[in-house]
Amino acid sequence: MNKYKILSKISDCGIVAVVRANSKEEAIKTSEACVDGGIIGIEVTFTVNSADEVIKELVSLYQGNTDVVIGAGTVLDATTARIAILAGAQFVVSPCFDEDTARICNLYQIPYIPGCMTLTEIKQALEFGVDIVKLFPGNAFGPDFVKAVKGPLPHVNIMPTGGVDLDNVGQWIKNGCVAVGVGGNLVAPAKTGEFEKITEYAREYVKKVQIAREA
Repeated sequence: MNKYKILSKISDCGIVAVVRANSKEEAIKTSEACVDGGIIGIEVTFTVNSADEVIKELVSLYQGNTDVVIGAGTVLDATTARIAILAGAQFVVSPCFDEDTARICNLYQIPYIPGCMTLTEIKQALEFGVDIVKLFPGNAFGPDFVKAVKGPLPHVNIMPTGGVDLDNVGQWIKNGCVAVGVGGNLVAPAKTGEFEKITEYAREYVKKVQIAREA
């Protein structure tokens, strides 16, 4: 049942922060800034040096906070997925669908969120037990694409990543997305050490998602 608790936390918050950084320290500070702003889903990408160590440290840091969920991103294969799971990752995100990664995540009951672009890819992901599909890159489609997909596949849970910003996040949610993934538009201030700005942006994203859901 732990798998579904993780999925529920992601969907309840409605936002996953995609953390890319130039160092382990930057990744941890960025993640903390996002959590301080109310975003409890943190995706540490494997483009970050020592990403597994970052995940391990964050899992330890938030061990007493049962609301925060730490996941791994840019997971391209089952080997990386296994490394992430051993480090404590509570969910795994990929830019594309991979059968072996789906299998190992299912084996350990870890939610797998693969990137898909077409209905064929989405259908394949669902057949392998995927609960949330990452629409990627989101900026290649826009919020209206979600409505089109929901026609033949009303049961699919979609999380767009790429191109989600404060101006359109509400529309993504209104069009039926269970959550959104936000990267550069949220965490860019980390490059200049302005982590307090990330916290401010995080609060704005959380507020916009709540408003869209209440509309």
